[in-house]
Amino acid sequence: MRWLSILIASAAMAADFSGTWIGTLEGRNGNVEDLAFQFVQKGAELTGKQYGDFESTAIVKGTISGDLVMFVLVRQEQAGNEINQTKIRFMGRMMGSEIELTRERESSTRSGSGASAALRNNPRQTFRLKRLT
Repeated sequence: MRWLSILIASAAMAADFSGTWIGTLEGRNGNVEDLAFQFVQKGAELTGKQYGDFESTAIVKGTISGDLVMFVLVRQEQAGNEINQTKIRFMGRMMGSEIELTRERESSTRSGSGASAALRNNPRQTFRLKRLT
């Protein structure tokens, strides 16, 4: 019974990630990339989408634990003459009224053949999001 009380208390203390969040990220050649996320939180599960200028990408796996969040997107990226399916992992924490996230490309496969594609210049990037009011 004590464990049930602890689980209920920890669920009640979980941060609220639901809503629309916006921010910027430094892109190639110092260009700034605008980011927008629509998060839907159901208990410890996170779903939603990332929105870009011309596309949206669904969250394929997302979890929340207290003020910590982790989610994965699989999106198409062009690499020269190839289109690759790239798995991108986001990990972060709610910090006051902002979310601080770190983004890292985890893997990439060629869309046509399914063969593994090399990840070039894969730095971890950290950025902050603010809730759109």
